[in-house]
Amino acid sequence: MEKAKISVIQLFAMMFLFELGTMLVVSYGIGAKKDAWLAILLGMCGGIILFFIYYALFRQYPNLPLTGYVRKIFGKYIGWIIGLLYVIFFLYDAARGLRDFGDLLLASTMPKTPLLAINALMVLAICYVVYLGIEVLARTAEVFIVILIFLGFSGNLLVYLSGNINLHNLQPLLEDGWKPVLTTVFPLTTFNPFGEAIVFTMLFPYLNRSKLVKKVGLSAILSSGLILSYTASLNITVLGLDRVERSTFPLLATVGMVNIAEFLQRLDAIVVLTFLITMFFKITIWFYGAVIGIADLFKLKNHQQIVLPVGIIVLFSSMTVASDFSEHIEEGLKIVQYPIHLPLMAIIPLLMLIVVLTRNGFKKKGRLK
Repeated sequence: MEKAKISVIQLFAMMFLFELGTMLVVSYGIGAKKDAWLAILLGMCGGIILFFIYYALFRQYPNLPLTGYVRKIFGKYIGWIIGLLYVIFFLYDAARGLRDFGDLLLASTMPKTPLLAINALMVLAICYVVYLGIEVLARTAEVFIVILIFLGFSGNLLVYLSGNINLHNLQPLLEDGWKPVLTTVFPLTTFNPFGEAIVFTMLFPYLNRSKLVKKVGLSAILSSGLILSYTASLNITVLGLDRVERSTFPLLATVGMVNIAEFLQRLDAIVVLTFLITMFFKITIWFYGAVIGIADLFKLKNHQQIVLPVGIIVLFSSMTVASDFSEHIEEGLKIVQYPIHLPLMAIIPLLMLIVVLTRNGFKKKGRLK
C-alpha cells in the first residue's frame, strides 16, 4: 500500500460521492412504484448493517486492506483466491460504472460521439489521478463535494421555483402493499449502492484517525441515502410515476422541465455535470481498489506500474459488458445481484467475521487456562 494518509473529511467526501454515483440520475428503486423513497431508506438500513460487518473486520486488522486480511483469515492459498475474486469484482464494477457514464453522455449531450472515445477520455483522467495516489484523489474529492452541493442546491431551487411539483403524485402510501417495497429493498437497494461500500475496506487503512472510521462511514451512508430517497420522491412528484418508470434518466427529465419566465430553460447541464462528478469518483474508487488489490496479492512494490494496463482492461470491459444499454441495465438490476453481490458483499464478509470472532474466542479461553 501507499505510504499516505487521508483526513476524516476527505474520506467522507469520497464515500459520499461514491454512494451517490449512478443512482442519483437513474430510476433508482422504482420497482417499489410510488414508494421508491421508502425502499431506498430501508435499503440504507440494510447497508448500515453490512457496513458494521466491514467495520468490525477493519477493527480486527486496522493496517491491512481486504485482500490482506482475507489471507490471514482463510489461509494463504484460499485467501489469495478469494482476494483475486474481489479484485475481479472491483474491475467489473468499474467497467459497469464507465459504461453508465458513457451511455448517459451519449443520451443527453453527445449522441454522435463514439462510446469508445468518451470512455477512453474518462479512463485517461482516472489513470492519471490513480497514478498520482490516494492523497490527490482525496483532495480532489474535497473540492468537488463543494461543487456538487452547490449544483444540488441550485437545481433543487430552480425545480421548486418552476412550480412543477405535485405532492399528490406520491399518494397513496403503500398502494400495492409491502411486497413490491420489500422485493426492491432486497437485494437491489441494499446492495446498490450501500453494500458497495465494501470497496472502502481497501481504503480505510489510509485514514489518519482510524478510530473515526465508523462515524465517517455511517454519516456518509446516512446522508447519501437520504439524498437518494429525496431525489426519487422529487422525480415522482414532478414527472409522475408513469413517466419515471419509462425514463432511463428521470433526474435529467425533472431538471429539463424547469422553465422560469421563458428565460431559464434547458438546464440539463446541471444534471450532466453532477453525474460526471459522482461517476468519476465512483469509477476511480473501484479502479483504485482493484489496483491496490493487485499490488497486494502479487507483492508489487509500486502500484503505479499497473495503472495503465488495468485502465485498458476496464476500458475494453466497459465496451463488451453488454451489447446495448438496455441489456446493461437488465444485467445490473437482475442478473448480478444474487450470484455476485450477495456472496461478495454479505456472505463472505459475514463468514470472515464469524471465523475471526470464533478464533479470538478460542485464544481468550486458552489464555484463561
